[in-house]
Amino acid sequence: MKTATVADLRNDFRRVAAWLSQGEEVEISRRGKPFARLMPLEKRQTAPAKIDFAAQMHAIWGDKVFTADEFKLMRDFEREGEEG
Repeated sequence: MKTATVADLRNDFRRVAAWLSQGEEVEISRRGKPFARLMPLEKRQTAPAKIDFAAQMHAIWGDKVFTADEFKLMRDFEREGEEG
């Protein structure tokens, strides 16, 4: 949790607002003692993890290279499932 003073709210609100927009809670102190707590209305969700499709394919198939006929058979099999 971030901390700020009442003076920070008055003089440097942009920084405190940036913390809030990033989902941080901010404790406000007055004369060195905790006075209040600011919380964002809704917590920001982190971006979903990016999927490394190349790494997944390599984990499944290794270094196998498919022939055109094998690829066509796999694609036809996938299309059969889409129709059904």
